Amino acid sequence: MAAFSKYLTARNSSLAGAAFLLLVLLHKRRRALGLHGKKSGKPPLQNNEKEGKKERAVVDKVFLSRLTQILKIMVPRTFCKETGYLILIAVMLVSRTYCDVWMIQNGTLIESGIIGRNRKDFKRYLFNFIAAMPLISLVNNFLKYGLNELKLCFRVRLTKYLYEEYLQAFTYYKMGNLDNRIANPDQLLTQDVEKFCNSVVDLYSNLSKPFLDIVLYIFKLTSAIGAQGPASMMAYLVVSGLFLTRLRRPIGKMTITEQKYEGEYRYVNSRLITNSFTARITELMQVLKDLNDGKYERTMVSQQEKGIEGVQVIPLIPGAGEIINADNIIKFDHVPLATPNGDVLIRDLNFEVRSGANVLICGPNGCGKSSLFRVLGELWPLFGGRLTKPERGKLFYVPQRPYMTLGTLRDQVIYPDGREDQKKKGISDQVLKEYLDNVQLGHILEREGGWDSVQDWMDVLSGGEKQRMAMARLFYHKPQFAILDECTSAVSVDVEGYIYNHCRKVGITLFTVSHRKSLWKHHEYYLHMDGRGNYEFKQITEDTVEFGS
Repeated sequence: MAAFSKYLTARNSSLAGAAFLLLVLLHKRRRALGLHGKKSGKPPLQNNEKEGKKERAVVDKVFLSRLTQILKIMVPRTFCKETGYLILIAVMLVSRTYCDVWMIQNGTLIESGIIGRNRKDFKRYLFNFIAAMPLISLVNNFLKYGLNELKLCFRVRLTKYLYEEYLQAFTYYKMGNLDNRIANPDQLLTQDVEKFCNSVVDLYSNLSKPFLDIVLYIFKLTSAIGAQGPASMMAYLVVSGLFLTRLRRPIGKMTITEQKYEGEYRYVNSRLITNSFTARITELMQVLKDLNDGKYERTMVSQQEKGIEGVQVIPLIPGAGEIINADNIIKFDHVPLATPNGDVLIRDLNFEVRSGANVLICGPNGCGKSSLFRVLGELWPLFGGRLTKPERGKLFYVPQRPYMTLGTLRDQVIYPDGREDQKKKGISDQVLKEYLDNVQLGHILEREGGWDSVQDWMDVLSGGEKQRMAMARLFYHKPQFAILDECTSAVSVDVEGYIYNHCRKVGITLFTVSHRKSLWKHHEYYLHMDGRGNYEFKQITEDTVEFGS
């Protein structure tokens, strides 16, 4: 063994140890791939949640491909802030490793001075230790700073990307109502994204530092005592690592189960909050992309399972219809009005409305009034026919209970625009005051302390004031068409009439859902649905029988 050790230089021993470790890792990965291939014959990107099966988590080609895809989002280009932090962390890791080696060597020399009773050496090496402490502390703090900043940057990048996909084209609504592949997206977008970014950064540091330590320590030890000791240590590390990895497998499954139950618990509790509406990182990105492309996957209920006779059911084929964007017209041409589950409410809907002709929509509950607006707003897919409508931004929806955003009084009027958007449109605060006057809400400006006053507007404003604020918001945006869904139910008849007259004055064509007889005089047409698949679209004349309260 002594003769053999002569030929093992420090460099050769280090390379041999690294090669041995690499061979063990490759062998372990090959075994994992073999087991994964036997247990799962499905493509790696396929979602098996619907069938009650989960893909086994292994470090394989699919894992590396997914990680690379996400890293391109978090590090979008070569020269960016994230790259700088990656370089800073790498430099600090190397510096810390050399600091550790120096501290070991210097500590050994201090002990030697104590054992040999050499006061001069003891003082010198102790002084070196004290003098190096600030520098070593600086290295450690720079390393912590780089790690924390990189985690934050990664989270900001990934969160912005996911929220852009989540909020684009009402994807949040489609995910909650038209697609059931992702449960509890709020947890994925908040907690899971944070944990993922922390894990990626920790993976970078936790792999780099030990690997660098192993190489450097093997080199130093081999130079000092030969190759036998480091080789034994490497064998011990590999065996103990494999043993501990096998012991930790059940803990990983338990962690996944814990996160699943926490998400379900949070979802159940969130349903108790008034006015709340909630409509694995790679899977979430894929679902968001599918929903933006109009691809839905939802477990459908068959007619036999429902046990309902006479219900017309059609298959869910998003994109079967055609949407044409055109100004100053809304036209339904042989459009079937159906729910996402395929229940047909109206088989063949045909009517046309030009700008300037207000339409009153009426009928019993469940007849399809809200469904009509969801199709019109592209929240629900178009099953067939042709829908001609203005592009997004020129069609506005005002609900019965309008949303009051967190912010100033000005923000309530210009929502969803911000202050900069208001300036770009050239609309001054004086014009906003006129919008409030048009809904007889001008007094609120003085009452609440000006435009920059911040309040909990859901509590501060009464029901009627919130509805009038939503109409002021409508005047600010000035769309071609507006859908008013019982949005003046808490407003007096005279104020309601004034608002409708002003809508006609500024050229906003209205689709109104209401049961008030007083609104018939503000409309030219009515669309009545009976709830049994029949409808009637006619012009309002003096002979028209008005119904409502």
